[in-house]
Amino acid sequence: MTVIDLFSGCGGIALGLWKSGWRGLFAVEKNPFAFATLKHNLIEKKQHFDWPAWLPVAPHDINELLSTYIEELRALQGTVDLVAGGPPCQGFSMAGKRIESDERNSLVFSYIEFIKIVKPKMILFENVKGFTCPFKSGKGGKAFSHIVINKLQEIGYNVSSEIIDFSEYGVPQRRKRFILVGTLSSERIELKLEIDKLKIDFLKKKGLKEKVTVREAISDLLMSNGMVPTPDRLGFNSGVYGEIMSDYQTYMRQETHSCFVDSHSYANHQPQTIDLFSKIIQNCKPGVRIGGCDRVRFGIKKRGITLMDADGVSPTLTSHPDDYVHYCESRILTVREYARLQTFPDWFEFKKKYTTGGSLRKVEVPRYTQIANAVPPLFAELVGLCLANKKSI
Repeated sequence: MTVIDLFSGCGGIALGLWKSGWRGLFAVEKNPFAFATLKHNLIEKKQHFDWPAWLPVAPHDINELLSTYIEELRALQGTVDLVAGGPPCQGFSMAGKRIESDERNSLVFSYIEFIKIVKPKMILFENVKGFTCPFKSGKGGKAFSHIVINKLQEIGYNVSSEIIDFSEYGVPQRRKRFILVGTLSSERIELKLEIDKLKIDFLKKKGLKEKVTVREAISDLLMSNGMVPTPDRLGFNSGVYGEIMSDYQTYMRQETHSCFVDSHSYANHQPQTIDLFSKIIQNCKPGVRIGGCDRVRFGIKKRGITLMDADGVSPTLTSHPDDYVHYCESRILTVREYARLQTFPDWFEFKKKYTTGGSLRKVEVPRYTQIANAVPPLFAELVGLCLANKKSI
C-alpha cells in the first residue's frame, strides 16, 4: 500500500500510516525544521519511505516540485494508492487571525494540481474546522472546503467529508478537524462511520481507552520527579520519568530505554510568572480560558490563558505554549507534554529549536509548532487501517 505525504510537517500522518502498514514513496515538506524531525524519525530511523532516486531527500516546496519534476510525477499516474495531507491551515484557523489573503491559502490549488497529475486511487485530506467556513468578502461566499470538493469531483473523485473530534478516538485533546476522503471508484467511503466500527478493537489491542485525560497522558512527567541539564538547550533543565500512572503512559513509553525524556525541557520562568501561575492554579476553573474579572484580577495581558484540566481532555493545542498552564505545577507545558497530548510516542524525537519569536515566527517552525500543526498519529493510524481495508474498492 503506497502513499505520498504532502505538507507532511514533522510526520504525524506519516507515523500513523507507517504503523498501519502503509509504505511511503516520498514526502513533501517545505520547512527545514519540520523536515529535520520527519527525516530523523521516519526516513532514517524507521525507513518508512522508498524515496525515488530522482528526488533529493530534502525539504521541497510543492510548487517547485510541480514545475521541476512534472514528468516524473506524470509517470506515477495510476500507480499510487493514496495521497495524504492537507495544506497549511493558518489562514483558515478560527484560533488565529483568519486572513483570506494569506498566501498559504493558495496551496490548496497546488494540492489539487498534484492530485490531478498523480491521480492516486484514494485521497486523505485534513484541515481545520474553519476550512468549512466562507470568508466574508471572497469566493462568492463559498468555503474553501466546497471549492476543493468541487474541483476533486471534476477530476473524477467520489468525495465525502466530515468534521471529526479526535478526542473520541483515544486522543487526550479536544481537536475538531475537517477530514476529506476521496476515491476514484464508484463507492464512497463514509470515514467516520468506518472508523467508529474499528475504534473499540483498535484501542483495546493497544490497551487504550476511548477517552484519555490530561492526567493520564502526562502525570509521569512532573518536574517534581527531578531534573537534569537539557543536552540540546544550554542553560535549561529537563525532567526525568516518574512512575507510570496509566495504560496510556505505558503505551507512550514503549521503545524508550533511558530515564531521560526527549524534548522535556522546562521553561526558565521569571519569579513573577511562577507566582501568577500559582495563583491561576489555586483560583481559576480548569479547562476554561481565563477571561473577564480574572484577567483584570491577575493582570493578564496576553490574549488568553487556559489552566489544563487534569481530569478532562486538553483544549486544542496551538503553537503558543504560553497559552496553557500545567494543571498542578506553576509552568507551561514542555514539548514532550505537547507531544503526549498529540499521541506522539516518546521514542519520536523532535529536532531544531524549541521556540521562536518575533519576525522569525513567519519562517521558523520550532518544536512546539511542529507538534501543534500535526495530525495525531494515533488517529492517523486508525484511518490508515480503515483505508487499507478499502484499498480494493
